[in-house]
Amino acid sequence: MRTLVLGGIRSGKSRWAESVIAESRTGCDTVTYIATAAPAAPDPAWQQRIAEHRLRRLPWWRTVETSDVATQLRSAPQAPALVDDLGNWLTAMLDRRGWEGGSIDDDVADLVDAVRDYAAPLVVVSPEVGLTVVPATAAGRRFADELGTLNQRLAGCCERVVLVVAGQPLWMKPAAAKESC
Repeated sequence: MRTLVLGGIRSGKSRWAESVIAESRTGCDTVTYIATAAPAAPDPAWQQRIAEHRLRRLPWWRTVETSDVATQLRSAPQAPALVDDLGNWLTAMLDRRGWEGGSIDDDVADLVDAVRDYAAPLVVVSPEVGLTVVPATAAGRRFADELGTLNQRLAGCCERVVLVVAGQPLWMKPAAAKESC
């Protein structure tokens, strides 16, 4: 069962996703927590956000801090996993490929394929960018456009899609929906 969890900043999407993956644990399964945020040395507020996320992780979770999400998913496709979040992943891809015209199509396709092929319970967290004003900068518009496209592609191959608002799940796609990834 693949679940895409969407939500705005401080909507509760990560906390909700963590509760879902914790419930998916069967027997001695170790949950792989793939954290995509990198601590920014000169930014204490960002470091505090990362620290808060780290403190919530359960003892049986194995944390991998990386932007190479597809490789991590392929390395243990039988263990429950949580990816938090794709906004940070997308930023890393745009930083690597270039914000002004560099293509991330291959990176997106690789990630979507890895999610589609994942055999164990998987929860993927991503910001929802379609509920706000159009960004004023070219980089902001590119980020919003790329993330919106990525979210749509992942929603097509996840059995469940949920929008979290104020910590409350609003089901966009329940588990019985057909894959179209």
